[in-house]
Amino acid sequence: MTSLSFLVGVIGNIISVSLFLSPLGTFCRIVRHRSTEEFESFPYICTLLNSALWTYYGVTKPGSLLVATVNGFGIVVELIYVALFLIFAPPRIRAITGILFGVFDVGFVAATVLGTQLILDGEMRIDVIGFLCAGLNILMYGSPLAAMKTVVTSKSVEYMPFLLSFFVFLNGAIWTLYAVLVKDYFLGVPNGIGFVLGIAQLLLYAIYSRKHNNKSSKTSSDELENEWQIREPFVSSSTSTNMDEKNHV
Repeated sequence: MTSLSFLVGVIGNIISVSLFLSPLGTFCRIVRHRSTEEFESFPYICTLLNSALWTYYGVTKPGSLLVATVNGFGIVVELIYVALFLIFAPPRIRAITGILFGVFDVGFVAATVLGTQLILDGEMRIDVIGFLCAGLNILMYGSPLAAMKTVVTSKSVEYMPFLLSFFVFLNGAIWTLYAVLVKDYFLGVPNGIGFVLGIAQLLLYAIYSRKHNNKSSKTSSDELENEWQIREPFVSSSTSTNMDEKNHV
C-alpha cells in the first residue's frame, strides 16, 4: 500500500506541475500583447496562497514530502504569474492585485506560520494547518467560477483556457485517490470537490465551444451565400449581353 500511495503521489506531482504550468499560453499572450485583457488575477492569488500553506503543511506533517515539494514548485511559478499581472495589468487591476497579494499571500501566510508555531504544537498544529489548507484548496478550485460566469454571459470560452480546466480535473482526481490511500481527509475533501468542479468546467467548455463552432460555421455559410448572390447578377448580365449581341448580328 505504501509503494502504491508513493506511486500515485509521484503521478500527482507530475499532474500538479502540469496544472501550475498550464496557464503559460495565457501569460505568453499577456506578455505579447502587453495587457492582461479580461483575464482575472484572483485565481493566481488564491493558488499562490494555497501552495504556500500546503508547503507548510507538507513540511510540518511527517511523511508528506510529496505534498511539500510540488507546492514549493507552485510557489515559484505563481509568484511569476502574479508579477506579470502587476507589470501588465491596467492601473486599477494592478492596485487590486497588489492589495490582494499583500493581504493574502504575505500577511495571511505570515500570520498562519507565526500563530501555529507560537501557540500550537504536535497534532493540534497539523490539524489546524490542515483545516486551513482544505478550506483554501476549495477556494482555489472554486476561483475559476468567475471565469465560468464570463463564459456563460459572453457565450465564449476564450477566457477559460481548456488546459487549465483539464488539469484541474486530473489534479482533483489523482490527489483524491492519493488521499484515500494515505487516509488524509484534509487532502481528500477539497480535491474531491475540485474533481467535481473540473468536470463542470469541461462540460461548460464542451457546450460553448460547440456553440462557437456552429456559429462560425453558420457565419461562413452566410458569407459564401452572400458572395454567390453578389456574383450572380454579373453572370446574368454577361449572359444577357452575349445574347443581345447575337440577336443584333
